[in-house]
Amino acid sequence: MKKIVLIWITIIMFFMKNPAIANYEKVFFDFKINDISGEIIDLKNYKNKVVLLVNTASNCGFTKQYDDLQNLWDKYKSNGLIVLGIPSNSFNQEKKDDNEVKKFCEVNFNISFPMSTITDVKGDNSHEIYKWAKKNYGRSAIPKWNFHKILINQEGKIEDTFASFTNPNSKKITTKIEKLLNY
Repeated sequence: MKKIVLIWITIIMFFMKNPAIANYEKVFFDFKINDISGEIIDLKNYKNKVVLLVNTASNCGFTKQYDDLQNLWDKYKSNGLIVLGIPSNSFNQEKKDDNEVKKFCEVNFNISFPMSTITDVKGDNSHEIYKWAKKNYGRSAIPKWNFHKILINQEGKIEDTFASFTNPNSKKITTKIEKLLNY
């Protein structure tokens, strides 16, 4: 009897964990964020695209992932992937201003995917996108460190999240992206 109860509890917990049951009042495409040059990025322009949202930092051990993010962008952008970099000093590893970040990314990594202005990604001052992500997906949407990744599907809902140490070109991420892009 205990075994059956344990099995049922496990099944129920599995379904309760499923973020797909989140009650989205807004979707990702309902937000706006300033780009690294100060212009507004209206995320509704990314509607029906797959978005990989990544909080970045110039002085982090994971900064080499910029190359991998650029490769991902180059490989899948024509099929509907948007890589959106969110420079953040939430972990005290970002340059002091947007111009420094932009120059660093262009000179060292030849970044051409969209980047936001320096933005808080955790805590009370986090951008509304990150508050939305936490509300609708839970704690795994909160960046624990730089280069945390949030995968947004074409409906503007969170598909999955990936820790900083998960490389953008890993099979774990590319398989999900390809599935969403109907490869």
